[in-house]
Amino acid sequence: MIRSVIRGIGSYLPDEVITNADLAKVVDTSDDWIRERTGITQRYRAAPGQMTSDLATEAARRAIDNAGFDPDTIDLIVLSTSTPDYTFPATATTVQANLGITGGAAFDVQAVCTGFVYALAIADNFIKAGTHSRVLVIGAETYSRILDWNDRNTCVLFGDGAGAVVLEAEQGDGTIADRGILATRLRSDGRHKSRLYVDGGPSSTQTVGHLRMEGNQVFKLAVGMVPQVLHEILDDNNVPMSDIDWFVPHQANKRIIDATEQKLGIGPEKVVLTVDLHANTSSASIPLALDVAVKDGRIKPGHLVLLEAMGGGFTWGAALVRW
Repeated sequence: MIRSVIRGIGSYLPDEVITNADLAKVVDTSDDWIRERTGITQRYRAAPGQMTSDLATEAARRAIDNAGFDPDTIDLIVLSTSTPDYTFPATATTVQANLGITGGAAFDVQAVCTGFVYALAIADNFIKAGTHSRVLVIGAETYSRILDWNDRNTCVLFGDGAGAVVLEAEQGDGTIADRGILATRLRSDGRHKSRLYVDGGPSSTQTVGHLRMEGNQVFKLAVGMVPQVLHEILDDNNVPMSDIDWFVPHQANKRIIDATEQKLGIGPEKVVLTVDLHANTSSASIPLALDVAVKDGRIKPGHLVLLEAMGGGFTWGAALVRW
């Protein structure tokens, strides 16, 4: 069986750090209020003129360098974002040009916070089909551009950033001991779109719009839906929870992560948590968290890693990866 093995990883965060105290100066909130409800202490914001493609390009360069590959050997780029540079062309094609890649293909995926898991699944299936051998998967966002900075319930939650991995085709035995992406599960239910959405778009308002969210409903949906797909992916592959070395959830809110962790029965010592420093970076949150845990030595070759995310749409999904 052909497996999609992660050869390189990289991430990028903008220079500007916005603390909770900084936000308390411009909106009716406080450090204690934000920490208690979300676990967030700070977030990063892109500089004026710095676009999603700029963040994505830097993360991609670092991932390619980490893999030790020449950019020209990348034959597919799948970029997840809900904050693209433009309506079109795809932000992935701008990254492709920035990296000096002139062959292969590049396109965007839009599944909001679940986007990186969707992009991984798409890339994995291209590799399994035998049409591509080295794929760059990126999650990149500039959510600061779609926030209503007068809405204290949303503007404190999000940040900007990008993360990327390089996948390469490798022959495996078809067992759970193989390295690479072992399984993915994707879900969506459009009935819940009003719980988390942006109130603008080219064919509706002809404006970019702002992010709107019903926080309590999002919490209930996340805690109710996500554990189910995680149990499915483990049961379908005959993997007990005790075999998981690391759980890397979407970094949306510490309360959601804690509730999911308890439902799964996985200990906090196995959970990678970066929401406190990055806030919710949507589709960039999982690769950002992965990069932190790889660079600090927690995630090592051979470790079994469980990824999960949930986002507007509603979308949710999981991936099981042998590092």
